[in-house]
Amino acid sequence: MSISSAPQSTVRFELNGAPTELTFSPGESLLEVLRNRLGITSAKNGCAPQGHCGACTVLVDDRALMACQQPADKLEGKRIETLEAVSEVKRKLLAATFIDTGGMQCGFCIPGLVMKTRNLLDRKSNPSREQIARQINANVCRCTGYTKILDAIELAAKHWAHPETYLEGRDADGEGTGVGARSSRYEGVELALGDRDYVDDMKLPGMLHGALAFSAHASATVRSIDTTAASLLDGVEAVLTAKDVPGARTVGLLVSDWPIFVAEGERTRTVGDVLALVVAADVATARRAAALVEVDYEVHAPLTTTAAALSPDAPALHPRITPTNLLELSTLRRGDLAAAEAASAHVFHHSFSTQRVEHAFLEPESSLATPEADGVIRIYSGGQGVHEDQRQIASVLGVELAQVQVTLVSSGGGFGGKEDLSTQAHAALAASRLQRPVLVTLNRDESIRMHPKRHPIEMEYTVGADAEGHLTFVKARLIGDTGAYASVGTKVLERAAGHACGPYRVDAVDIEARTVYTNNVPSGAFRGFGVNQTSFAMESMLDMIAERIGVDGFDIRERNVLLPGDVFATGQILGEECGVMQTLQAVKEDYKNAKFAGIACGIKNTGIGNGVPDIGRAMVEVGADGHVTLYTGYTEMGQGLFTVIRQILCEEAPVTSQKVRVITSTDFAVECGMTTASRATVLAGTATRRAAHKLAEALHGRTLDDLIGERFYGEYICDFTTSLEGATGPNPVTHLTFGFATQVVILADDGTIARVIAAHDVGRAINPTLCEGQIEGGVVMGLGFALTEDLPLVNGAPISTAFNDLGLLRAKHVPPIEVRLIEVPDPIGPYGAKGVGEIGLVPTAGAVAGALYAHDGIRRFHLPMRDTAAAAAILPRSMR
Repeated sequence: MSISSAPQSTVRFELNGAPTELTFSPGESLLEVLRNRLGITSAKNGCAPQGHCGACTVLVDDRALMACQQPADKLEGKRIETLEAVSEVKRKLLAATFIDTGGMQCGFCIPGLVMKTRNLLDRKSNPSREQIARQINANVCRCTGYTKILDAIELAAKHWAHPETYLEGRDADGEGTGVGARSSRYEGVELALGDRDYVDDMKLPGMLHGALAFSAHASATVRSIDTTAASLLDGVEAVLTAKDVPGARTVGLLVSDWPIFVAEGERTRTVGDVLALVVAADVATARRAAALVEVDYEVHAPLTTTAAALSPDAPALHPRITPTNLLELSTLRRGDLAAAEAASAHVFHHSFSTQRVEHAFLEPESSLATPEADGVIRIYSGGQGVHEDQRQIASVLGVELAQVQVTLVSSGGGFGGKEDLSTQAHAALAASRLQRPVLVTLNRDESIRMHPKRHPIEMEYTVGADAEGHLTFVKARLIGDTGAYASVGTKVLERAAGHACGPYRVDAVDIEARTVYTNNVPSGAFRGFGVNQTSFAMESMLDMIAERIGVDGFDIRERNVLLPGDVFATGQILGEECGVMQTLQAVKEDYKNAKFAGIACGIKNTGIGNGVPDIGRAMVEVGADGHVTLYTGYTEMGQGLFTVIRQILCEEAPVTSQKVRVITSTDFAVECGMTTASRATVLAGTATRRAAHKLAEALHGRTLDDLIGERFYGEYICDFTTSLEGATGPNPVTHLTFGFATQVVILADDGTIARVIAAHDVGRAINPTLCEGQIEGGVVMGLGFALTEDLPLVNGAPISTAFNDLGLLRAKHVPPIEVRLIEVPDPIGPYGAKGVGEIGLVPTAGAVAGALYAHDGIRRFHLPMRDTAAAAAILPRSMR
């Protein structure tokens, strides 16, 4: 006997000027009505039903409201407007101003911000920057840092009365299209206006919807899983569990330890573990059925600290991999530590700790899988590595690699949090079993409990210096909580170890970094990748040394920063591309003339390195429609990669930007790794330059019409790095190359942040607007890391999964940020370019800590530093 679906009701309202009548189910919101029943996807679902992100902003009776907070049964007689109701000329103006100022990156939040802008400018002709910030304060942007969004709205305000005057004189491609130009963002118009689909916006004929049933406990033996009630609900097509997986049930980027389903008789390791997948005719039915899955547990006490996990009597979470919960120990030793310590005039010792942080990308994870001809399953993914997705999904399905094809759809932010599989394998399994398209999308609560976070790291530092403050040795012991599954935790701790001395000369180094399993939500890749944690500790140690010998923060760093020919912590000798001193000099007067200021330098590798090959590939194909298609294996997730490699193609070959398409796919021979480690511009850029050069040569004396169907390949492979353990000899090359930075944080008299100056050596700014935006976004993320952001757990589960409880900075919290681009060319990157995505927040926490000490004389050794006026200005009173 089946269980009937929920009863339906009817509502009548005006939508974009047209009378509308529809039926809906109890509990449905306006957002669900718009997206699922009316097919209007310009309103994005970022956090529904929390109402905390603003991505679904629409106008209801001329008020800008979040659609996810408006019950469908309250819409009777209302007048509702979405982005589609904005006049065409105003749509063009809004898109143009956001594009021209660089006010968008991934684009997911922009349609909601555009609606807020339209509402503001219709009411107020000349709003101040402060009024603009207040208007958009409920809207989250995790990418841009808000500065360029405010610029965009200010620009729109100037031309709101006569938009045609701005549009007529606007170059659609900014200041040219080649390298160094402020070229317009690829697909910027579509992103700004909500016309570019993300995965959850897509619809295919006959498409079904999936919902996951998660474990209620971080550590429990699953005695039984009863799917009977879920299966009987009207509209349910299937309920899949571990027994339905035809291939390997565990996946993982580095270690195969993460089950896509936990089976009966097995033990859960985290509250993000999946027990069942319900597939139904619609989202509401799938979610209702998932809640009906009944699980009988034997609950165990979870291991929630690294100390508990490493105790001799702790149960091994992954006995097949390690008997002790110590996943890996990374070591780095160089020089004579004992002799260096004995010769030191000053020795400092202190412990530090950093917190777990949620990525808070705006687009929750979503995957759409569909069967194609010859048994191929195609997955539309918003992840950070289509080739890794392909490999792992093929393993789960038990098929050859060619039977799985992954196509990247616009990714609404990533920051490392979309490296691991989330819903891709579940969607692929369901599509394979049912031979129908299946869409599986996480809501915000599920996303926060499932995907890996920034590693909490405990750090114990001992640092020596001579009488003048020159560093003599660094000894550090690091312990990282990688949570229930490995993800890329071993590499995060390895990177933390390799960068534990910062961008400073140190002759004797002794570093150990432990990666530890616990029952907490997993930790994995996150912008900075372990380096911002150790940077906070090392910069603080340097400030203590400076105070002891009587010099300021600038002087102590000037005496110790790496110069060309100096040796990095791993033993690698840096060349003329080492630009950290130039970044330091660029902020000297700002720091020295400020009343309350902190300063910190940063170094961050470009590329994975440490013995892992780095590969960039590109293919250029000439089409019959007059377009050139540029294929890459790397992901565009807001960092501007597609725009940058399009500029490189236009620089090398006589092709206009309007004729270039850019696609990430597994369909062609452009295989590469994850879009991580600030490497996409360097590797994909170099590969694109080589492919484009071949196209240019072929065009000598010919036109594109003569080359229709031809393909031109480019490749760059870095296979010359060595692991930390193998870092021996006079110049062990542990990394492809590096980026460098210095940041200064200046406080007002009341202890709040007044200004940030960020001087970054980017090698070559291929697109200065995008480059500035990456750094601004990194700085704001770094301010949150330093002051407010945290994801506390109890018994391995988040205390809260609400966006408002994450401690994110909003528009009104962001101080003026001045980016100073330093260009010290790199011999490896295209046109001298270096990676910039990750280093944006590497020095920030250290600079904030220094500024706070200058203001109140308190040294702080634990993040976030919420006991400060700077944090109080951001956090609601309940979170201080």
